[in-house]
Amino acid sequence: MFVQGNMKLGKNMSLNVEVLEQSFDKIKPRAEEFVASFYENLFAAHPEASPLFAKTNMVEQRKHLLAALVLVVQNLREPEVLGEALKTLGAKHIAYGTAPEHYPLVGAALLTTFEQYLQQDWTPEVQQAWTDTFGAITAVMLKGADEVSS
Repeated sequence: MFVQGNMKLGKNMSLNVEVLEQSFDKIKPRAEEFVASFYENLFAAHPEASPLFAKTNMVEQRKHLLAALVLVVQNLREPEVLGEALKTLGAKHIAYGTAPEHYPLVGAALLTTFEQYLQQDWTPEVQQAWTDTFGAITAVMLKGADEVSS
């Protein structure tokens, strides 16, 4: 049984939709700066990830990341739509050279960036909501990647 306002993505994952939406709304006014900071955080903490983006137009890449975050938040109440979109995204990332071990690096950088931008609003509840969400996103994207690889 899930509390009202939680969404189930995958078999056993319940996400706190209200907390995710409210915290993302606080990021939106600085969304472009947020995604630029995400990549700075990713490359600072994990320089080994940098070669994956060597031939990437980073202005376009930041737009793609922002679009993906918006897609997730806008579809939190539509788990079927979100699940299919994430599986497709996971399948696409195979072609970019993304491996399962890259997902935790991205997750850590994303959580660090949320913490930087939300500051006092980065509560344990918000941190848990985004940690759970990134875990669910990873699982669904990896499923999409596995389907392509099989």
